[in-house]
Amino acid sequence: MSDVTKTFLLLQLDSEGAPYSEVAEVLDSLGFRPESEGYDFVYDWERPVSVRESLEFADRIQEALRGKRVNFRIESAED
Repeated sequence: MSDVTKTFLLLQLDSEGAPYSEVAEVLDSLGFRPESEGYDFVYDWERPVSVRESLEFADRIQEALRGKRVNFRIESAED
């Protein structure tokens, strides 16, 4: 399996959930930056990481967004 160097995030917000600005702050605290190429946010690992590390990071994202009524899709890839 290939090593991951970036993780991309696509969000779907619920009108009854947290405001986008609050969600963006949570993601910023995890190290995500806004993205404009078909995704909402990108996390640059700045080094190759294993798929396992990427999955563990996905768990952290899920925990950070818990209760905010945000659906998200994660894609990780080589740079």
